[in-house]
Amino acid sequence: MTHPSRGIERYHATIEWLGSFAMSQRHPFVRLTFAFALSISVASLAACSVKDKETASDATPPPRQEVVPVGRDDGPVAEAPAEPEISFQSAPTTTAIQSVTNEAKRSNAPPPPPPDYKPQFGGMYDKRAKVAAAPGIAVGSMADFYRYQQQPQNTENYAHMEGNPVKQAAAEPVSTFSVDVDTGAYSNVRRYLNQGSLPPADAVRVEELVNYFDYAYQPPGDRSRPFAVSTEVARTPWNPETYLLKVGLKGYEAPKNARPPANLVFLIDVSGSMNSADKLPLLVSSLKMLTNQLRDDDRISMVVYAGAAGVVLEPTPGSDRAAVLAALEQLQAGGSTAGGQGISLAYAMAQKSFIKGGINRIILATDGDFNVGDTRVDTLKDYVARQRSTGVSLSVLGFGTGNLNDEMTEQLSNVGNGTYAYIDTIQEARKVLVEQAGSTLFTIAKDTKIQIEFNPAVVAEYRLIGYENRMLKTEDFNNDKIDAGDIGAGHTVTALYEVALVGGKGLRMDPLRYSTPTAAAAPSAKEFAFVKLRYKLPSEDSSKLIEIPLARAMLDKAGPASPDFKFAAAVAAFGQKLRHGAYLGDFGYERIAALASEGRGNDSQGYRVEFVNLVKTAAALDGGTKTSQAPID
Repeated sequence: MTHPSRGIERYHATIEWLGSFAMSQRHPFVRLTFAFALSISVASLAACSVKDKETASDATPPPRQEVVPVGRDDGPVAEAPAEPEISFQSAPTTTAIQSVTNEAKRSNAPPPPPPDYKPQFGGMYDKRAKVAAAPGIAVGSMADFYRYQQQPQNTENYAHMEGNPVKQAAAEPVSTFSVDVDTGAYSNVRRYLNQGSLPPADAVRVEELVNYFDYAYQPPGDRSRPFAVSTEVARTPWNPETYLLKVGLKGYEAPKNARPPANLVFLIDVSGSMNSADKLPLLVSSLKMLTNQLRDDDRISMVVYAGAAGVVLEPTPGSDRAAVLAALEQLQAGGSTAGGQGISLAYAMAQKSFIKGGINRIILATDGDFNVGDTRVDTLKDYVARQRSTGVSLSVLGFGTGNLNDEMTEQLSNVGNGTYAYIDTIQEARKVLVEQAGSTLFTIAKDTKIQIEFNPAVVAEYRLIGYENRMLKTEDFNNDKIDAGDIGAGHTVTALYEVALVGGKGLRMDPLRYSTPTAAAAPSAKEFAFVKLRYKLPSEDSSKLIEIPLARAMLDKAGPASPDFKFAAAVAAFGQKLRHGAYLGDFGYERIAALASEGRGNDSQGYRVEFVNLVKTAAALDGGTKTSQAPID
């Protein structure tokens, strides 16, 4: 009698043969006949599998195998002890790191086929069964189909955002939003372009592109006010009939030795999805650079998570950098991703070594591919939002390609009173964690909101460029319970409004018939807008208010734009172009690159030159352009 498992093997062979023979036939009727035979074979295989399970359950169990004692060759037989569970409270050791790694590897999915694998038959399932094959992968026999299912798929996730619309000042004179100092969208866009493709529109958050760059705003004179406000007006480059209003904030630049001691928890994703050169290895190198920036009175602890979460480094003084670097060196990737469990454990560690009056921050380094436990964005956001009241903030460093969950990582940093940066290169890691270490770690103002009221006697229409996921209700501005953005030491924040004046030619909507104020009720025309900012000092719960009137004379005397203004406008135009914006007219890549070149200014680090070259790359990828593709010197 044939053993059931052998019968299954024969059915597998039959299916393979039918698939290959069908592909060798040219006549459609013959192919249809063998397709029918193939379906019968698949059904038989399923029935055989059920029978196999029934036979196995009724069979006499095999005799118990003796277990060889671990580390011995004689003596009484005893079962090897089970591997101990990971302790969330135990001290960090190499064994603890390896324990988490082993757990990850046990739960890891089967590896993809080797690079030299060649399918036997081309096109059977990608053409007949409509399975979309990845580039460079031919799918043929049933075995090929199974192997294809193991291939990594692009599952990157971005929150959808509709661009801000044009608004009439007579109907909605007030615009309110939370500041945003994140820069992750820019380096992610750069990664797409450098890899030869345009980014998805939802991956482009225009304000993060603009805020990636520093601008020469006047800093505050002292720490009594954590930031200074600058404004500038010029004609809109893509529509000379309108004006572009730039509002800039410059944070106080605290000396390195002036910042409070830091209690940092590195929360590191070591799941299987991190097993590529642009993920865990780059992550480790990045956190090594940050470790080398820390002071002796700082504290560092480390939590890793994969199929399980564990503490691999108890709070360690900054003076013992060798222990931190050694723990980073031993990290390995594998397994599923229990991100929620890791986050809760990291908050527990942060509380364990909490520094009163200091910086208490979790730095989550991940691709955001949480696939074990509660992975819902809203649930994790609610948890992080509750934890920020304890004085512990959460910043996120995003890594990798293919399964980047940008929506989750960016939103977690927003509600965690932290920042989000995407690390695509070691140079970007140096920028974020070395050059901007102070602003990354040291918050000088929290819950910062901007509200601008436009005077309908002067301004007919306005449009805020970017900040779509940072918009607030008008009443939220005065409500100190509403969370908003934080500003780090030395940070710059830029907001741009396109403004059309009453009676001008740049209007996009007809005037409101019944909302035009009478001469007696018309507001004064000496001001065209009124800027208000609210913020809290890091140790306080009540907000402070800054008010700045903007005179109509700014519009009348608007002259040539400054280099910083031109560059910020070029970056904003580029972001709108990548998002397929409807307000640029014929202002294309060539003119964007030219405007940015005019605004290069003092570019000691080369970031602005790099931007101009990215614009030219996007032009070539987007169907060609007259713009020269030669890089700028």
